[in-house]
Amino acid sequence: MQIVAIESTASRVPSWLWAASVIGVLWNTYGAYQYVGTFTPAGQAAMTAGMTASQAAPYLSLPGWISGVFAIGVFGGLIGSILLALRRRVARLVFAASFVGYGLLFAGDAYCGVFAAVPSQLGILAIVVLIAAALSWASQLAGKRGLLS
Repeated sequence: MQIVAIESTASRVPSWLWAASVIGVLWNTYGAYQYVGTFTPAGQAAMTAGMTASQAAPYLSLPGWISGVFAIGVFGGLIGSILLALRRRVARLVFAASFVGYGLLFAGDAYCGVFAAVPSQLGILAIVVLIAAALSWASQLAGKRGLLS
């Protein structure tokens, strides 16, 4: 009788892949909460709390496409993180779309004067774009290493 050792799938998944997935889900869940909040009066009030009228004006007059690219960025990141945890190849494409969405959000905020009105937003959104790039890179690396199916 021959005994065959069965290696669990979880033990073959590198810890960095699980970490990227979990951090991505948590980060983008918070982003989704922020996104949904921007559509409520209370959320808009909280978003502009402590701002002068000239600082709040760009936020309150953003064109609709800004909301669209924000949605692509945040929900793409959330779905991509779940797909990465499930080790699905399509995570790479979803993360790429999320990164592009956040890049367009960054460009839109610059164009619409958000960074000029609220300079701290530049740093915040730069971090968001860097995290989106890191998650996209992690999914590409996982794909190259054959960790996605």
